[in-house]
Amino acid sequence: MYMGGLSFEDELGLECPGKIYTQVMDLKQLPSDKFKNSSHAAHCMIYALNNRPVLKAYMPKASILMQLRFDGHFGFPGGVVEKGETPEEAVAREMEEEMGILRHNFRIFPEDHVVTHYSEDKDLLLHFFTKEVSLNRLLNIEATAVKGDYYGEEVMGIVRIPLYTMADGFRGFPAFLNHGFIGNSKEQLLHALIAKQLFTQEEIQTALAAKPKIITKINKINT
Repeated sequence: MYMGGLSFEDELGLECPGKIYTQVMDLKQLPSDKFKNSSHAAHCMIYALNNRPVLKAYMPKASILMQLRFDGHFGFPGGVVEKGETPEEAVAREMEEEMGILRHNFRIFPEDHVVTHYSEDKDLLLHFFTKEVSLNRLLNIEATAVKGDYYGEEVMGIVRIPLYTMADGFRGFPAFLNHGFIGNSKEQLLHALIAKQLFTQEEIQTALAAKPKIITKINKINT
């Protein structure tokens, strides 16, 4: 998995102070002269539409899988595109290594591409894909992820994103967005939610602006 063009920490996505990611055009339109010496990474969001209520109260819209990484950040499965690989091939390989999904059973196509960002300080293009699967298949992927080669080393767990907001206006999705995300994975998530029409731009902005309620008075419980 290690690629000599990037340091080990950078390849695994370690956060760098002041890092700025800019969105670039789709893969077919990337100007090869500007990025011909750039490194590439590719990641994928696996999701399934899901109308099963959580705790009999909250509608999740969909189930989306993310990883808890070795460094305590959340991120999506994927990694550096190796020499001779396409971004799609790199995602399939990384899915096998990190999630235990055999690559011949998990094809990524150019039309699965959602967005590409560029990190100037790393000279790194980050290609992001989404793959919709059935809910049953997502549950199977979730259950078998512990068989991935890097589970317990780079990957510490698989999590589902709570795509709902609770009555206080903060718990649920807004609270999740306040966790630590590696690199630009938070931006990738928000972009994909809008692109796949799971959230509106207004819903995203509301979630980002939400603040936890501060409890100023605790009612005494009679015993």
